[in-house]
Amino acid sequence: MTERLYYREPSRTEFDAVVERVERREGRPAVVLDRTAFYPTSGGQPFDTGRLGDVTVVDVVEKEDGTILHVLERELPPGSAVHGKVDWARRFDHMQQHTGQHVLSAAFDRLHRARTVGFHLGAELSTLDLDKEVSPHAIAGVEAEANRIVWENRPVSIRFVDEEQASKLSLRKEPGRTGELRIIEVADYDLSACGGTHVSSTGAIGVVAIWSWEKLRGGLRIEFACGGRALGAYRTLRDAVTGCVRHLSVLPEELPSAIERAQAENKDLKKSLKLLQERLAGFEAGSIAARAVSRGGRLQVVEAIEGWDANGLKSLALSIVSKPGYEVALFSPTSPMLAVVARSADVTLDASAVLRTLIGRFGGRGGGRPDLAQGGGLNGSLEAVLAAAREALR
Repeated sequence: MTERLYYREPSRTEFDAVVERVERREGRPAVVLDRTAFYPTSGGQPFDTGRLGDVTVVDVVEKEDGTILHVLERELPPGSAVHGKVDWARRFDHMQQHTGQHVLSAAFDRLHRARTVGFHLGAELSTLDLDKEVSPHAIAGVEAEANRIVWENRPVSIRFVDEEQASKLSLRKEPGRTGELRIIEVADYDLSACGGTHVSSTGAIGVVAIWSWEKLRGGLRIEFACGGRALGAYRTLRDAVTGCVRHLSVLPEELPSAIERAQAENKDLKKSLKLLQERLAGFEAGSIAARAVSRGGRLQVVEAIEGWDANGLKSLALSIVSKPGYEVALFSPTSPMLAVVARSADVTLDASAVLRTLIGRFGGRGGGRPDLAQGGGLNGSLEAVLAAAREALR
């Protein structure tokens, strides 16, 4: 069985080992070592990456029988001696997030008896699932409490106990396994059975920042980031806020109300534009209809119209086909194009079938009825789209 160096030395990044066995994992070469500092995906924490000699480790997997497979970019021969080096930046990031989760979960438990029932360390943000809902005010209090523990720089220690010893400990939750347990202790605050890698003191977590939360199966899912990730999330938020402040010419604290006003104004403008387009459509439709081409006893209009949105094109088409004998296909002039296909009541034409033909050739999406169909996202040259529309109408 592989000796797991990360259990006792989570900050260790280099080691020497021997390749005991070579296997295949999803088409890639994989090796089993006699000892390793590479952490496999487990307990909500992703795997480590790094190198074995000059070969890149792309994945680390723990099989059901406890075997640890190091998935490689190319093969290593069995029996060979290798020097392993773990990617420290990735390892330390995972250590910050995982230890931060322990502190955050303990804070929710201590302050509100909200138990953690799930944890996932994501690529950008991490999540923990609680078994009950708590208020936004309570969440802010938990965040403050967690950071108090971080900034007190409390020691984080590792020890191993058997089942009898574990039964006498005040663990935050019941361990999910039997036998010897690895215990992670945040001094005078949290005691949990865990196989993950952790920092040696809470100060190394840096900061615990709760990003968002949502209701989930009667409980709550918390999104959070610690340390370097929290700094990255802050930078993203800062740049977004700075850009919004510059465009809206308001103070940061005024952004919510400014955005609400802008949305209301935009809604009113859309209503006004729709009314104006409907009024204008009656006049514009007359000149467009006058350019219709007679084909087989029907008047065909296939054109690209500048300056009209989807509702405007629809209004134009409906105004034209309100008179007998017309079949109409109108488009916006630039790709990706809007499209409206319509027909007069006395014309036998399936407008939705015509639109499907165009979408099948130029992409996009849409639908409708035999007398009216509309869509968007058509990509191609305007000449090709118009030609295809004329052919489909025929």
